[in-house]
Amino acid sequence: MRSFAASLGIMAAGLGAGPIAVEDSKVLLIQVEGAITPVAADFVGDAVTEATSEAYQALVLTLDTPGGLDTSMRDIVQSLLNSTVPTVVFVSPEGARAASAGTFITMAAHLAAMAPATSIGAATPVDLQGGEITDKIINDAVAFAVSVAERRGRNVEFAEESVRDGRSVTSREALELGVIDLMADDIDDLLGQIDGLEVPSLGIRLSTESTTVVRREMGAFREVLGRIADPNIAFLLLSLGTLAIIYEAANPGLGFSGIAGAIMLVLAFFSLSILPVQAAGIALFALAVALLIAELFVPGVGVLAGGGTLALLLSGLFLFEGSVAVSPVVVWPSAVVLGAASVVAGRSALQARRQPPSTGRETLVGRMVRVKSVDGHQTAFLDGTWWDIRSESALEDGSEAIVVGTEGIRLLVEEVKGDV
Repeated sequence: MRSFAASLGIMAAGLGAGPIAVEDSKVLLIQVEGAITPVAADFVGDAVTEATSEAYQALVLTLDTPGGLDTSMRDIVQSLLNSTVPTVVFVSPEGARAASAGTFITMAAHLAAMAPATSIGAATPVDLQGGEITDKIINDAVAFAVSVAERRGRNVEFAEESVRDGRSVTSREALELGVIDLMADDIDDLLGQIDGLEVPSLGIRLSTESTTVVRREMGAFREVLGRIADPNIAFLLLSLGTLAIIYEAANPGLGFSGIAGAIMLVLAFFSLSILPVQAAGIALFALAVALLIAELFVPGVGVLAGGGTLALLLSGLFLFEGSVAVSPVVVWPSAVVLGAASVVAGRSALQARRQPPSTGRETLVGRMVRVKSVDGHQTAFLDGTWWDIRSESALEDGSEAIVVGTEGIRLLVEEVKGDV
């Protein structure tokens, strides 16, 4: 009888008696703060995948961002829109904001919430190079914002105004306008309020009153990538790494600057691997490095250094695609400093090459030795070592000679005529 009743219950649920309540009360909680970058998009995408595969009843994303890259924002929005697990974006803690890209992300969630004293909006696209945004870009962003708002049943008028006019509202205004679904003080308050709420698009009723919250951190590796996934930092790492390599080439020694330069270049390549890079920018940077290093070996009036500086400036302009760009405040000083450093290093290397050698066999030339005959062959004592000597003329035992060269382990000497 008990199994028969259970079967009837399952059939009733399957016949559409109402939303299915999730029994396994387990919620995945992640945090995204700072700029929206490819690292953040990858993190959210992995979280959605985990929430789906591990059968979490909801994914809660706490958000505090000033905005970020358009491509990364669209990746996150796509992950949220296609999630088969209920997603909740919570703009928190107090004082946080969901500006620019954060507006789209918040509206894309199944449920949107904000803490008191937070804000949302100001989603007008911005050109990182300071250029003017065209109507084409604005209209595309408006269409995207409106489509997301319509899909989630949010305020379409605000979605358009936030992009076209840069409108921003407080959490209370957002609730009144229908931009978000609720306000909450903290995670516990949020989970208490969404308990029993229905997610119509998924046919699921949440049960979060006594849920188990599983937190997932971004991880040390992603944290580092998140910090350096910035076009300005990437360009600085490239420039400083190259400068350190140039210094090491001009002043070879213990290799500390070379090691530091190599580390910075590796970090720069990590950063470039998650940013939209153009081949032309990479080619120009490689040309700049080649010209600047060539200045060390062919120092002149600085023509090679000047060409390297110009190539570095152009690489900063063409290194990244779309709105991602290096700030002129970073490009110009980096290029000028690197070019000047290569000129100085080239002059230093030239002066060092002109100096007489301080080590090696060359330092023996010109030194005076006293000839000593031992068992039929002649030797001389120099720098703590007995050397075989050879001379074009016969040398008497005890006479003085001057070193004119070396031949293997033998000194080539000439007899000194007269007083020394």
